[in-house]
Amino acid sequence: MSVPVFEEFEPAADCGCPGCARQRRDLALRLPVRAGGHPAVHGARRALLLATAAGVVLGGGGTTAATALPPPPGPFTPADPADPADPEDPADPADESEWAATHPGPDTPQGGREPLHGAPGPGSQPSPDATPTTGQIVTGTLRKTTRTEIINRAKLWVTAQVPYSMEKYWSDGYRQDCSGYISMAWNLRTNEWTGSLDRFADRIDRTELKPGDILLFHNPADPTRGSHVTIFGGWTDYTHTAYTAYEQTKPRTRKRATPMAYWENADRYVAYRYKGVVTGATTVGTGGGATPTPAPYPGVAMFGTGADNAYVTQLGRLLVDRGGKRYYSKGPGPKWGEADRRATRAFQQAQGWKGTGADGLPGPATWKLLVTGGGRSIGGSSGSGGSSAHATDFPGRGSFRPGQSNAYVEKLGKQLVKRGFGKHYLSGPGPRWTEADRRNVEAFQRAQGWRGAAADGYPGPETWRRLFR
Repeated sequence: MSVPVFEEFEPAADCGCPGCARQRRDLALRLPVRAGGHPAVHGARRALLLATAAGVVLGGGGTTAATALPPPPGPFTPADPADPADPEDPADPADESEWAATHPGPDTPQGGREPLHGAPGPGSQPSPDATPTTGQIVTGTLRKTTRTEIINRAKLWVTAQVPYSMEKYWSDGYRQDCSGYISMAWNLRTNEWTGSLDRFADRIDRTELKPGDILLFHNPADPTRGSHVTIFGGWTDYTHTAYTAYEQTKPRTRKRATPMAYWENADRYVAYRYKGVVTGATTVGTGGGATPTPAPYPGVAMFGTGADNAYVTQLGRLLVDRGGKRYYSKGPGPKWGEADRRATRAFQQAQGWKGTGADGLPGPATWKLLVTGGGRSIGGSSGSGGSSAHATDFPGRGSFRPGQSNAYVEKLGKQLVKRGFGKHYLSGPGPRWTEADRRNVEAFQRAQGWRGAAADGYPGPETWRRLFR
């Protein structure tokens, strides 16, 4: 009596046909359950082998027909565009419940490090940004990105209302859990998890947080309990007790005002800054002070009728800083409006431009003057880059941020003391920006009758003008 030999069919890993997504899915599903395989597949395979063996014995050695394995009950990679009946289609309401009922879940709440679209084996491949010998992240190999780009990518999932899942992958290839969300926003080459994101970042103090940074809590003793990560989107007000958090959580991606640092385990969250971020980086100028690297012009398509994005908000705030506040009855905000056009036109006219040069739509020249503080402000005053700049011209917001150390900070501090707003200094003032500087500036701003974002403790052109007049 001969016993048939069973061989499993292994589809080519590099197949380029339209069904390659399903083939990759099937390969992954053959992993042991402990490594993330589908338990129903292994149960079906085991039942088939037992039934075949029994048929050989009971049939007295007769030849039995070869029986194909049943198809897996459900994939966990993105829907195959060539297969409209794919049960992983997000439009299938039964898919989530089916998977939840059959899949035991990964060993940690964030899966493991893996290539995009979840090629087999959580952690089976080292990060493309790590050296082959030490596994350390090489900063030079990271994809560079700006803070604005990080926030704009984060907003894509908020707009799409991406459902939370530790097994599924969105159309961009990133896993639909909180660490996959950060991997997407930071434009990483792999899906990382809460236990590896810190390798791509530098730890910072919470007072240094800027949009695009993260707040991370990884519980190494028991990763399934509490581990989470959010994107810092900016402070909600001058108290710095709450911030706008972008996060991937159940049931879907959200943007929400959140107490620092989170609703639970607040003291255990650590602030990190992506090593590849380029917006807000500093360079040493000829005067020895640190000056901000200007954000690159995002393109004409970001402005004008129908535009709705973070660049419009940034433009509006820059224009307000340069004397354009009177054009805004509210905002500025992300949706382009007549106020944006009129304020932009007023700024362009302040430079002496006419005709198409003052059409109210920001081009590269307008943008450069705004982000560097150059040219003339609305109303005729000179910016820091103007030809008539003098010692008391506003040097730009970038000079007054955590980590900055320059002569402007010390000059500001001395003037605050002179004007009677230096009570928060225990020593100094000095050239390094501190919380004492911010609180003294805030006191001065509130003395002007300003509230909310206008009294956040960071000097703008009007604060500077009033302080030194």
